[in-house]
Amino acid sequence: MSSANGQGEGARGVPPEQLALIRESVREAKGPRAKPRTWRGAALAKERPVARVLVDKGVLHLDRYFDYAVPEELDADAQPGVRVRVRFGAGRHRVREGRREGGGLIDGFLVERLAESDYSGPLAALAQVVSPEPVLSEELLGLARAVADRYAGSLADVLQLAVPPRNARAESQESPAPLPVPQTPDVGSWGRYGRGDAFVRSLAAGGTPRAVWNALPGPEWADELARAVGATLASGRGALVVVPDGRAAHRVDAALTSLLGEGRHAVLTAEAGPEKRYRQWLAVRRGSVRAVVGTRAAMFAPVRDLGLVAIWDDGDDSHSELHAPQPHAREVLLLRAAHDKCAFLLGSWSCTVEAAQLVESGWAAPLVADREQVRATAPLVRTVSDGDLARDEAARAARLPTLAWQVVREGLRHGPVLVQVPRRGYVPRMACVRCRAPARCRHCAGPLEGQDGGVLRCGWCGRGEEAWHCPECGGFRLRAQVVGARRTAEELGRAFPAVPVRTSGREQVLDTVPGAPALVVSTPGAEPVAEGGYAAALLLDGWAMLGRPDLRAGEDALRRWIGAASLVRAQGDGGKVAVVAEPTLRPVQALVRWDPVGHAVRELGERAELGFPPVSRMAAVSGTPEALAGFLSAVELPGDAEVLGPVPLPVAEAGRPRRTGAPPVGERWERALIRVPPGSGAPLAAALKAAQAARMAQGGSEVVRVRIDPPDIG
Repeated sequence: MSSANGQGEGARGVPPEQLALIRESVREAKGPRAKPRTWRGAALAKERPVARVLVDKGVLHLDRYFDYAVPEELDADAQPGVRVRVRFGAGRHRVREGRREGGGLIDGFLVERLAESDYSGPLAALAQVVSPEPVLSEELLGLARAVADRYAGSLADVLQLAVPPRNARAESQESPAPLPVPQTPDVGSWGRYGRGDAFVRSLAAGGTPRAVWNALPGPEWADELARAVGATLASGRGALVVVPDGRAAHRVDAALTSLLGEGRHAVLTAEAGPEKRYRQWLAVRRGSVRAVVGTRAAMFAPVRDLGLVAIWDDGDDSHSELHAPQPHAREVLLLRAAHDKCAFLLGSWSCTVEAAQLVESGWAAPLVADREQVRATAPLVRTVSDGDLARDEAARAARLPTLAWQVVREGLRHGPVLVQVPRRGYVPRMACVRCRAPARCRHCAGPLEGQDGGVLRCGWCGRGEEAWHCPECGGFRLRAQVVGARRTAEELGRAFPAVPVRTSGREQVLDTVPGAPALVVSTPGAEPVAEGGYAAALLLDGWAMLGRPDLRAGEDALRRWIGAASLVRAQGDGGKVAVVAEPTLRPVQALVRWDPVGHAVRELGERAELGFPPVSRMAAVSGTPEALAGFLSAVELPGDAEVLGPVPLPVAEAGRPRRTGAPPVGERWERALIRVPPGSGAPLAAALKAAQAARMAQGGSEVVRVRIDPPDIG
């Protein structure tokens, strides 16, 4: 990366290659340049008087380092990795008598100290060293650069995610001395998996195994993660575990404390508050603590001598960062495993297509239990058709089919019963009336949507479809699938008047519930853990989740169903699950067989045939029609790139919930999808980043949003 002067001048409108030639010519003409010795009459540092700084601007056309002079009084504190403040204001100042004027103070990180700068003009000086604490290591800087390149983002934006805000009081406190290396824990319940004990022993011996772990249902997953961490610590290395939410972090925290004792790990979650979280982060950076468990921001935790990175439930939406450049925790940990040459563990009750791809490619090995072990720990799953309503009047009001009503009534005799209800807001999609197979575009296999006047149009490439027929059964009639979620708590309360009803969802998420009989109504992902496990579970409105116009609809539905069913007692203990959905659908059958890995493998095969992610790489570009058209005409895409669309995006209405990255309220935006085959992901990201940077440098005022690996391409 080429550097520029400390005020952002000197490179405007000049291509980097030409600018380098000009600077080289100037150097040859002037001969060896003397080191800067003074600035505004003040003495500069005698050794390495130039500081290379990354300014915290976060815009792509300024995604490079800038050189500043180091005053003598800041020499001792101005070391690589510290936070600094510099004067910066591109294009608004002049050089007068060797002095720079104008520009405001801005935060930044000192990346390195140099003997001289490759900029020929006078340098502005560092204004302030905010703190002598070095918070940006060379390893963290390299990781942040790799993430920025992968997601077509700026280094400054990634470092905002990676380095927490400073807290002076936490920084002034000394971190505790590191504890001795612990003893190697026994493998515990890892013995239930075919290669589980070998995986843990390899970690303890200093090995770097890579595995995709399909965890058995039940609460043991947290203890199993803790034992993998303990084995890594016993080898003298560090470990990092990323989980989707605070509740999961607390469970792993409790398991680690029980196994290893206090003081051997740090918990990095937003719930801790800024001071405590920064104090824990500093303990990790200083080497006082060698193990970390936390939510997605912990993916950048500066663990020393990293020996293991692990992620739990990688399909959860919470692992996808909301702020630019919106990296996914799984992909960041994969980068860390490759760069640090450490072990990798991806665990979940279910299995994502990305996890299946890691195994199929040979990069990771499967960690699975045999079928007998699965049958011994999983509950009995029954499918229920929503057409046969129970005869009981209250049950009919709650729209409970006969079998579902019987499962709930029987379960309440032995303990709590979990009722999972999809969230509101699912978007309808079109499907075959006869077999309910999703209607897809013949050109790009995107979802077909019903438009005004009965016209079908692809939601990806925008092409119309006038003669659709179902490739599965040959049918010609379409229907809009069931959407939304019913307010079931009140109806269930009337159906079972003597039973308490608890709810867990957006307004209030319960962590645990007692083991006494009760109805627990929850949205997906908010299910509390019941003491002793649930006696039964009822999964309502399966069509609401399966009917989403998204590539991951089936995968997500299965993941959410298995996540709820894993909280139910084993079949041998009377645990039963009833799912209200079409029994012949692949995700429903995978739940009945408790075979999420097989479902993911089949999904991966179909996506490979159709060119879908993760087999291909994809980017979404959105903006006003004019801005998007200008961007697409300017970007130099790889030769094997395919542009789908653009298509109109729904107009956001004031006062209604909006998705992250949605268009501004009332504006008409369009979106184009760009996909490339394997091996072209990096050139695609580089091309999009270069086009966005050029557009910003030229003063483009209209917003164009670029997202690599969009989670929702439906």
